Amino acid sequence: MDSNKPLILVSNDDGYDYNGIKSLIKVARTLGDVFVVAPAVHQSGMSSAITFVHPVRTTCIAQEEGYTAYLATGTPADCVKLALSQLMADRMPDVVLAGINHGYNSGLNTLYSGTMACAFEGILHGVPSVAFSFGNYSADADTSACEPIVKHVTERVLKSGLPKDVCLNVNIPDIDGQFRGMKVTTGDMGRWINEWEHRVDPTGRNYYWLTGEFEIADKNEGLTDYYWLQRGYVTVTPTHVDQTDYASMDAIKDLLL
Repeated sequence: MDSNKPLILVSNDDGYDYNGIKSLIKVARTLGDVFVVAPAVHQSGMSSAITFVHPVRTTCIAQEEGYTAYLATGTPADCVKLALSQLMADRMPDVVLAGINHGYNSGLNTLYSGTMACAFEGILHGVPSVAFSFGNYSADADTSACEPIVKHVTERVLKSGLPKDVCLNVNIPDIDGQFRGMKVTTGDMGRWINEWEHRVDPTGRNYYWLTGEFEIADKNEGLTDYYWLQRGYVTVTPTHVDQTDYASMDAIKDLLL
């Protein structure tokens, strides 16, 4: 790796063979040297799960000037942890990029997202981090329309950094690149309803398939990612891992102490 170039760590939760990470790598290689650690198998919905009951193994699948790529048998969070503490131990990256996820990680979905876990691990290690997601859930989604957005955001973050302990959650609508603009938003804290579908297998045994409908919280107030994504805007939500509700601390003291 060239010490005069930015060093960019790339990971995701869909796996190395998905178009989203290929687009992310393509853009990242125009901006600096790139180091990839991606899950060996699809790991969507793993959130920040980590592997500690069995070893995580890695395989180097690419090694050339300015580009290194590994597959890891662990979770998305494992991938970034391994990269930052072991595989890249001689130099920390200048930025962590996660995605591009096939499907939105808007609103409440950040709690479940392996893509967001990559960004969270980045900021926990003090590295500016950005997660990108695209509003097309197909495994073969064409993510090329996202590439100008990825480049714009990454260039700005490389140049100016991010506030301490804050990562960016960027969601890109699936509208053939005809974006109406970019909005900095909150995440829509709606909720999932009708989450499980009951089915019966051919042997008569019950099983359940996760499905559900998202009930939005933003009633046309124009504050949230969901609201603006529906209107063709790219949304950027500043996000952090500190879940402490500082505003309620005095109330809890009065309740319990």
